[in-house]
Amino acid sequence: MSVDGTHWHRQLNRGLDEMGGLERALWAAVAFSLVGDVATTFLGLHLGLAESNPLARSAIDGWGLLGMLALKAFAVGVGLVCLQFLPREARPIVPAALAVPWLVAVGINLYAIVTLT
Repeated sequence: MSVDGTHWHRQLNRGLDEMGGLERALWAAVAFSLVGDVATTFLGLHLGLAESNPLARSAIDGWGLLGMLALKAFAVGVGLVCLQFLPREARPIVPAALAVPWLVAVGINLYAIVTLT
C-alpha cells in the first residue's frame, strides 16, 4: 500500500464518521483544554508563577513553548494509539482522560493567576 494524501484523508473521514456525539464533544474539550492549559501556563510563568509539574517544567525550561507543545502532542499521540485497542463504546474514555486533567490545570492556573494579581 502506498502512502498518499488520499489514503489518509479517507482514514480521517472514516474515523470522524464512526465517532459519536459524546466522543466528538470530548475531543473538542481536549482541544479547548490543551490551548487553555498552554495559554494559562505561559501567562502564569510570565507573571512569576512556577510550573508545578516536573516533567512539564523540564520541557519548558529546555525548549520553551515548543517543549510544552511537544509534551501535549505526545500525550494526544498516546491517546490516539490507545483508541485502536478499545471497543467503540469505550473510546470516549481516551479524550476524557486527556481533557479532564487539562481542564483542572486550567482552573488551577486561572485561580493562581487571579489570586496573584
